[in-house]
Amino acid sequence: MADPLTLHPENPRYLSLTDNPILLVTAGEHYGALLNLDFDFQKYFATLAADGLNLTRTFSGVYRESPGAFRIAQNTLAPPDDRFICPYPRSEDTGNRFDLDRWDPAYFERLHAFMRAADEHEIVVEFVLFCPFYEESMWALSPFNPINHRQSLPPLASPNDLWSLDRSGPFLAYQEALVRKLVTELNPYDRLYFEVCNEPYQRELPQEWHDHMAELIQKTEEKLPKRHLISWNVANHGDAFVVRDPHPAYSLFNFHYSTPPTDIDANWHLKKPIGDNETGFKGQEDRTYRREAWEFMLAGGALFNHLDYSFAAGKEGGDFAYPDHQPGGGSAPLRRQLGALKRFLESCDFIRFSPAPGFVKNPLPKDVRVRVLANSGKQYALYATATGPDRRLRLEVDLPPGDYSIEWFDPAKPGVVRTEIIAAKAGQSAALASPPFPEDLAVKITRR
Repeated sequence: MADPLTLHPENPRYLSLTDNPILLVTAGEHYGALLNLDFDFQKYFATLAADGLNLTRTFSGVYRESPGAFRIAQNTLAPPDDRFICPYPRSEDTGNRFDLDRWDPAYFERLHAFMRAADEHEIVVEFVLFCPFYEESMWALSPFNPINHRQSLPPLASPNDLWSLDRSGPFLAYQEALVRKLVTELNPYDRLYFEVCNEPYQRELPQEWHDHMAELIQKTEEKLPKRHLISWNVANHGDAFVVRDPHPAYSLFNFHYSTPPTDIDANWHLKKPIGDNETGFKGQEDRTYRREAWEFMLAGGALFNHLDYSFAAGKEGGDFAYPDHQPGGGSAPLRRQLGALKRFLESCDFIRFSPAPGFVKNPLPKDVRVRVLANSGKQYALYATATGPDRRLRLEVDLPPGDYSIEWFDPAKPGVVRTEIIAAKAGQSAALASPPFPEDLAVKITRR
């Protein structure tokens, strides 16, 4: 029996699948590929795979959004009411309301088809169980809202009291039953990890509730053949959150909008994979999110998920022309650039890498940020942001004596721009002079 996605045994800051190290890099739709019946996930997965990407993030169906939420046009999380599917069937005798005491066979049939399609295209699925309600309109659509189900459960003082141990009343048992059911159904799949809750910090959901659900995933899988990783979506970038003494159920720590990637620096002590699994709210230019991806992954990140608004129902090839008010970007060229990032790191022995902040010795222009991963004395990967139009950088780097091959890359274009050989000498920095780059640059240095 194959093992599912797990921590790499030699370097647990990275991941492993089928006994091979793996990086997860993608530009994915807005998490509605499963719950939106109008979304063709087969075509979507084929698009990701063709662009060299290997991850998607999807919501379970207990949370959805109304059209126009967050100013998102053609939001995959906002299907028409009759095209929405969730774990619970509708009951014909109570005004088409959901029945929380039964499971919808059609949902689980679609869930398994979704997972099989992902596996066929070698796409890893981040399966997100829960999400807080940002607005009343989202609570109004939830199957857990008493107006939407036939169980006549008592009303909650506040919608987000649902996600608590002491204020959710009988709803807690329904959540637990849902977790056990979904975890059991998904257990056979290898390209999978669970995330307990999207952005629990946005509505200050209790950590004890979050930990309880993570522990429930573990306990459910104790009786099943496979064990899957569990992600904690820790914080948005800027919260300066340092994780201390996390519950042992968590093996992945995901942040949102992590640019610059100081979340990695602050949480390196965890010795676990750290991800940036949502981007946006920084305009629509490809270079903004390409830089975020390169900088994050070359800071030691294990996964990156760009939120790509060029995917929509009927536009699963990623060619939706979104309006100017869309709160983020996404395009076919950007997806190919992210695929190139993934291939760049895969061409390295990245499992041996660790950050090397002191590798570049000379002062750099103020608008230039550099990230370096190193297997000291053997191989180095460097990324520099904001190089400027046709700008050249001089880098004085700390290399042990020896001969090295230098490969220069333009992250906006495929392939190697220039290759050279240098000889590093004892007691002095090696000087690298870059070719001109329009926006950013990457360098791979390998001992010969």
